[in-house]
Amino acid sequence: MTEATSRAPRTASIRRSTSESSVELELNLDGNGRSHIDTTVPFFDHMLTAFAKHSLTDLTVRASGDTDIDAHHTVEDISIVLGQAIRQALGDKSGISRYGDALVPLDEALAQAVVDVSGRPYLVHTGEPVGFEHHLIGGHFTGSLVRHTFEAISFQAALTVHVRVISGRDPHHIAEAEYKAFARAFRQAKALDPLVDGIPSTKGAL
Repeated sequence: MTEATSRAPRTASIRRSTSESSVELELNLDGNGRSHIDTTVPFFDHMLTAFAKHSLTDLTVRASGDTDIDAHHTVEDISIVLGQAIRQALGDKSGISRYGDALVPLDEALAQAVVDVSGRPYLVHTGEPVGFEHHLIGGHFTGSLVRHTFEAISFQAALTVHVRVISGRDPHHIAEAEYKAFARAFRQAKALDPLVDGIPSTKGAL
């Protein structure tokens, strides 16, 4: 039996219920980008679908929440669960590439993301234009939720993440470039590298 066939599946399934939202999430880090997303927040559905497609992660999300107030609680709780599922699915991180870097354009927007599966939660997020955080993308998704998503995922998954907006004017394009850049960088970082022997750290643990 080869190492590839003997390795445990890198999957996770998590449910989270609070007074503000209910989330059911399943993922497979070794998928091909299939997704079934229903968060009741249409723009976030779009971004999670893009994340799954470009990170080659199979992802199912079913969620509902108090979106009559705003999208914040639902988006936050989904991001928390997604980060927890990523951390669970990565296991001991044996054999992974660990680092990923991606530069992604979307028309006039350009974003860069760098991911380190470090075990040390940290986010550096820069470059969004002044006022972006107040813009309602699609009329319901506040621009500030983009950073908030990366914060929750980074801290729950124990990733070091740098996201930088290099240029952009349209809020939809800026946000989508950021999510796709993160997805592409994560795809590299989570990838199994046949040249890596064990944990890719001199400390022997991540």
